[in-house]
Amino acid sequence: MFIGIGTVVNVATVLVGSTLGVLVGHRLGHRTRDLVTDALGLVTLLIAILSALTVQDAALGDAVGDSAPVLIVLGAMLIGGITGSLLRIEERLEGFGGWMQHRFTRSTGNGEEQNRFVEGFVTASMVFCVGPLTFLGSLSDGLGRGADQLLLKAVLDGFASIAFAASLGWGVAASALVVLVVQGLLTGAGALLGDVLPEAHVTALGATGGVMLIGVALRLLKLKQVAVADLLPALLVAPLLVQLLVVIRS
Repeated sequence: MFIGIGTVVNVATVLVGSTLGVLVGHRLGHRTRDLVTDALGLVTLLIAILSALTVQDAALGDAVGDSAPVLIVLGAMLIGGITGSLLRIEERLEGFGGWMQHRFTRSTGNGEEQNRFVEGFVTASMVFCVGPLTFLGSLSDGLGRGADQLLLKAVLDGFASIAFAASLGWGVAASALVVLVVQGLLTGAGALLGDVLPEAHVTALGATGGVMLIGVALRLLKLKQVAVADLLPALLVAPLLVQLLVVIRS
């Protein structure tokens, strides 16, 4: 076992799961693939709600006050969303997905197929990289404390990638590159930090990530195309707001 093994296994499960999903997907009708996506959207919504409810965690309330946790998540989403919108993160991610489609797949001239690839890439990238296991597991792996959390995430992502790819195609496999970059950088950061964030900061990050995953679920259920990628800076803002309030209260 070596530092980074969790990310390596995670990337492998996404690639294998995506391949299996594409092979199965070609044998499924359009209605069945839509049903698979709806089912995955509902499960994503369940996971998102469970993560968002950690905003009620006692550690966060003790650190910032009982009335502040929800305001922290709200502030993080607003500040993060404005920042991400100005940086055009969603637009750039979609553009990168389009470039990947042209670079690594045959050009069919079918706009619907290209949109399907981009949607698969963006949606899978968000689902695989937004959850708290991404941050906690990568930091723990980088600190040399084991990759148990990332190995659990790898199993979950493997099954999810089968379901995604069955409906959305090869764009899901391309998301493995995002998983490699994001978790690789976080693992490196963990190795440099020497210690994990305090529990209150981690809780705020997880609750914010849960709210963002609700946006992913709405996209999967075709209820609203929330620009979730533009909200990514909120994951950095949430722990900073916690630290600000801790300083103010001390």
